[in-house]
Amino acid sequence: MQHDEVIWQVIRHNHCSFMTKITTGNFCRNPYNVTGICNRSSCPLANSRYATIREDNGVFYLYMKTIERAHMPKDLWERVKLPRNYEQALEVIDKHLMYWPKLLVHKVKQRLTKMTQTRIRMRKLALKNREIIKTLPRKEIKREARREAKAERAAVIDKAIENELVERHKNGLYQQQKEAEKLIEVEILERIQKGVGDIYNYPVDAYNRVLDMEKLQPADEEDEEEAEIEYVEGYDELEEEDDIEDFGAFSIHESQGNDTDDENDGSSEDEETKALNQRKAKRKSTLASKKLEKDDLDSKSKKTRVLVEVECDDAGERQRLVQ
Repeated sequence: MQHDEVIWQVIRHNHCSFMTKITTGNFCRNPYNVTGICNRSSCPLANSRYATIREDNGVFYLYMKTIERAHMPKDLWERVKLPRNYEQALEVIDKHLMYWPKLLVHKVKQRLTKMTQTRIRMRKLALKNREIIKTLPRKEIKREARREAKAERAAVIDKAIENELVERHKNGLYQQQKEAEKLIEVEILERIQKGVGDIYNYPVDAYNRVLDMEKLQPADEEDEEEAEIEYVEGYDELEEEDDIEDFGAFSIHESQGNDTDDENDGSSEDEETKALNQRKAKRKSTLASKKLEKDDLDSKSKKTRVLVEVECDDAGERQRLVQ
């Protein structure tokens, strides 16, 4: 059984979580309190029959509590939607609170009036362009100031460098360097064209520019040129060997001729010439025979050839004839 007086005595003199004490008085933070003041007639906990007005998403509702629903907490409050028109809302309040205490009805109407005025004032303020005041963090302000100081110092250094470069350009320092580089390039070009020795103690960039101008390629001393591939006849070595043999025989005969007397000089020379002629004929015959054998191996499908050997008694050599 609910007893309002007992509840009020406990709340008022012991403890209430919604009560706030300040120097001007005691206030109530309960959202269902109709006046916001902590007293016996305005307390929503200590009154079994109570009514108030609350706002939900811009809409006003009339909340009513009766003793008959005290045993059902989920259905304790009855909610009635109020129209947006102020006069019509007053009529709805009079209709639902017809037999309620006059003081409570008067407090509910006062709350409706105050909330309606607040809503009108909020709409007017929303239509006006008001300045939005924002605070800047102190750390960000200091950080930006440090960055600006660093940027100013860097700008001063860059300006000093720019002025120095302009002064050097006016004094002709860079022009002298360009002229010196041109002289070096001319000297390198002359040395390359004349082929006078190697190039030492010259800037690499100048040397490369000269090479690009002349489309030359620097040759390394260590790198040797690749040997070109040549196709030569395979019987040249035999001829060289025969020449060496002839030269050896000639030297032998010459030494023998020097040892002999002056009377036999003519006969020795005739013998030497004959020997040379015989060797040349022999060499020619051997070359011809090797060529013929090579032709036989390469072309088997061709007509067979008959080799005829002819022996000469005078020269003492063999010759092969092809039929």
